[in-house]
Amino acid sequence: MKTIKLNAMKKLLLFSALIAVSFTTSAQVGIGIAAPNTSAALDITSATSGLLPPRMTRVQRDAIATPAAGLIVYCTNCGVNGELQFYNGTSWVNMVGGAAEEFTYQEVTSSTGQIWLDRNLGATQVATSSTDVASYGDLYQWGRNTDGHQIRTSTTAAGPVASGNEGANFITNADEDWLTNKDDARWAATTGPTKTANDPCPAGYRVPTETELEAERNNGGDGFWGTGSVQNNAAGAFASVLKLPVVGYRRNSNGTLNYVGSNGYYWSSTVSGSNARYLAFNSTVANMNARNRAYGFSVRCIKE
Repeated sequence: MKTIKLNAMKKLLLFSALIAVSFTTSAQVGIGIAAPNTSAALDITSATSGLLPPRMTRVQRDAIATPAAGLIVYCTNCGVNGELQFYNGTSWVNMVGGAAEEFTYQEVTSSTGQIWLDRNLGATQVATSSTDVASYGDLYQWGRNTDGHQIRTSTTAAGPVASGNEGANFITNADEDWLTNKDDARWAATTGPTKTANDPCPAGYRVPTETELEAERNNGGDGFWGTGSVQNNAAGAFASVLKLPVVGYRRNSNGTLNYVGSNGYYWSSTVSGSNARYLAFNSTVANMNARNRAYGFSVRCIKE
């Protein structure tokens, strides 16, 4: 019995050595084929099976540290039935359809008559509760498009920076803006509530104005969120047709996440001096405020 085990071990070692030699002496590796194509580093041949890439959720995909350009994954909850995606060096892109939306947004109509997207930008689903993590979505710095910085785990870089030098980084700056030179028109068109070039909302939608967000907060017509309501707070925000969750925010000075699961912060397109206006709410109150544009807040899009 001992001799049989020894012979088996010798055969296994010899087989492993032969494989190692074949890998080091040939530029191609073949699976299911003796002579791999000379133009391929890896040639997989099969008439009964396919190639199965790593499967993961969007949150798991976004948690990959410094993904290499060309990295491929299958995002199980992107799009309607999932999407095969690759990292292009800046952001994740669908293999089919390019930079198409990763999610199928729907519309909801408030009793104010305004039409909104049913979830936050970057959220995989409509909120099922005020603290539904899948409904939180991304966190944008004011005036920035969807360039990778909005992902909650994106890398940080010290700012301010000149426009065009931000890359996919969340730009940190304790003072006012992530931009070296302020640009009030990045989200706030001077001709009124019109979609701008840097607006991150899908085609046909835009970042709402302060007036539009405030109209929803003061909207008592739907019986949930409005004047005289005891729910002028996070509970009322979720009970409203917008189903706004308590997403937290990303701090301007260091990019850390704060108040996730307790407070909600939503940008408007309206500027206020060197700051920008936003809707905030917690368990006690909801109101409009102004804050440093380097903060990372949520965006809920309104129809143009």
